[in-house]
Amino acid sequence: MLSKNAALKKIFDAGISDLEKFEELSQSRILQGIEDGTMVLLGNPNHPNVTPTLIGQPAKVKVNANIGTSPFKNDVEKEMKKLEAAQGAGAHAVMDLSTAGDLDKIRTDMLTKCPLPLGTVPIYAMAQQYVARDEDPAGFTIEELLKEIEKEAEQGVDFMTLHCGLTRRGAEWATSGDRVLGIVSRGGSILARWMRDHDAENPLLTNYERILEICLKHNVTISLGDGLRPGAGADAGDAAQWEEVLMLGELAKRSREYGVQTMIEGPGHVPLNLVESQIRGIKKATHNAPLYVLGPLVTDSAPGYDHIAGAIGGAVAVMNGVDFLCYLTPAEHLTLPEIDDVWNGVKASLVAAQCGEVGMCRESAVNRDYEMSKARMALDWDRIAELAIDPALACNRRKDHKDEKECAMCGKFCAVRMLSE
Repeated sequence: MLSKNAALKKIFDAGISDLEKFEELSQSRILQGIEDGTMVLLGNPNHPNVTPTLIGQPAKVKVNANIGTSPFKNDVEKEMKKLEAAQGAGAHAVMDLSTAGDLDKIRTDMLTKCPLPLGTVPIYAMAQQYVARDEDPAGFTIEELLKEIEKEAEQGVDFMTLHCGLTRRGAEWATSGDRVLGIVSRGGSILARWMRDHDAENPLLTNYERILEICLKHNVTISLGDGLRPGAGADAGDAAQWEEVLMLGELAKRSREYGVQTMIEGPGHVPLNLVESQIRGIKKATHNAPLYVLGPLVTDSAPGYDHIAGAIGGAVAVMNGVDFLCYLTPAEHLTLPEIDDVWNGVKASLVAAQCGEVGMCRESAVNRDYEMSKARMALDWDRIAELAIDPALACNRRKDHKDEKECAMCGKFCAVRMLSE
């Protein structure tokens, strides 16, 4: 992979020393994963001061935060505060999903301010130009879309969601079959409309090699979008979803041969009893490429608490091979996230990652829990906060009794002190 991708080699050489320490993996293991396509190293040399970030187990499971403007809520200053919140909460990557305002400026400002790898969905920017003129969002040409992809790559975007595996047949199955919620992906819906209006196959699929050329030049990792992901638990595992998954596997294989890094985007809504089979099936069908999932959301009935439902699914998904968790926030399905929603969404996904890695007996995760147990036995509150996924929250909840040895739940009835004194 590195022999074909000069931009990737540049990022690898610059970041390998820190990666070895952070991931607790040898250089040869990291290199083998990248060469096999089971790991990707996010980092576009055009992104100033980017932190090279490894996605793919046995590297540590990473968390992504989605932010960005919408037509109803277009407050760029707030989105920049959300960017800060995502970094402060411990996200490993951020995606700019803006669909309103000056998207070029928003994107370049984020790239300047954020050392974390930044992802985008170029078809949003393409469609937004048409919507701003009160024209059909699917009225663009393939040349316009390719130009947008190239521009964002040159600006420094590190990974892009591109719905290259969505076929006409899959779109028809999703919209005319037995699905409860049809197509819930914005990018997938735009492309399905484009294919219908132009009576043609997906232009991202028919022009895939041109996309590979752009991404190879800048080490843009292609995040192969799940345009037909189930948007309802009842739709999980249907023919439309698997039609796309099989195509994603073929595209991932082509990417590796070309020297371009590729991730696979996974399902959104999956009942808890199907998470294991879904994740294992997708990993096998896509040649064990890094899998990037939204949630998965294991119930459709928790608006306002989707970050919790997503964390439950995420923990099970990590145990079964998921490499990259895209957070859900309490605002999911309801509105654009606020700053606190971003923080809580990142923390919920970090909890999911920790739970999943403990379930796999990962040494670093198991040791963290073990050290926390020892700190609790010693009633060492400073150490407890240090080990906590959210240290600030742990300290804040204890602040009214911070000078006491025990917590306020038990006080003088503390079980630990009762038998240790």
